Amino acid sequence: MPLRAQPKIVESISVQDLVNASDKALQLNLVCGERGLNRLIRDKSINRPALALTGFFKNFGAKRIQLFGAGEMAYMRELPASRQLEIMQRMVDKHVPCIVVSRHLLPTPAMEKLAEESGTPLFRTPLATKDFSAQTILILEELFAPRVAEHGTLMDVKGIGTLIRGKSGVGKSECALALIERGHSLVADDLVYITLHNERYPVGKSSDLNRGYMECRGLGIINISELFGIRSVRLEKEINLVVTFKEWKQGMDEERTGLEHDTFEILGIRVPHIILPVRPGRDMARLVEVAAMIEALKLLGHDSAKEFNDRLIAFMAGQNQ
Repeated sequence: MPLRAQPKIVESISVQDLVNASDKALQLNLVCGERGLNRLIRDKSINRPALALTGFFKNFGAKRIQLFGAGEMAYMRELPASRQLEIMQRMVDKHVPCIVVSRHLLPTPAMEKLAEESGTPLFRTPLATKDFSAQTILILEELFAPRVAEHGTLMDVKGIGTLIRGKSGVGKSECALALIERGHSLVADDLVYITLHNERYPVGKSSDLNRGYMECRGLGIINISELFGIRSVRLEKEINLVVTFKEWKQGMDEERTGLEHDTFEILGIRVPHIILPVRPGRDMARLVEVAAMIEALKLLGHDSAKEFNDRLIAFMAGQNQ
């Protein structure tokens, strides 16, 4: 089994990372302070500096993006230019990562002057304040999410995100191909990049480079979407089940009842785990498909093994009466 990579904890991102990740969603237009795009955002929340504009900087969120909405801008314009410069000087002295003005409002000359002098990126966006906040928080949650890379193949099997693991050459890709042929979807092959969403859900995806491609020994690199159609590829999927292929050996333990519940830890989250011995003649794709269906039933509150065990116990109790 390949060595597992250590999870990466993201403690900060640059302003440029946010701009790149947002693409056109935030519609950020840089006004000034371009040399500060490498400044670090160290908090995934957003700060509305309403109290700071009155001069109260105690517990000021200097690690956060500073968002000026219509209220903040109206207040700034009521202040004399000298007072604006004083307030903005105190703000930029705390090395805030960047300043954003929403609703496409114009920053005051004092804001532009001190942002340019201090190298603090100053942006405008046409989005309403609440819309910008909601979009930005989603993007920051993604960028700050803990992440790890796992060797394996991630499939969407009947809505169940199934991560297939095992030694190189054990048959993961062949199994995935058979599942794709049956109408299931490929998410990632060989290396699965996993992030923890909302500190509860491990979500896997492929790298941009090899998305939709699969390596199959003897065949080489396969373009899955061209062979099986665009519906056979998914961009990302929550991981609900981990299946580990293990070469069968004489005398190895095999689960017979399904009453034992094993788990596999991903970024601190325990995911249901099944170990499938690989032997000649076994239809591994069919077994993985059924494992995913069993997990789907469990999520709906039905455990076949437990239900049968309860029936057996009730039957034996009736026989002894």
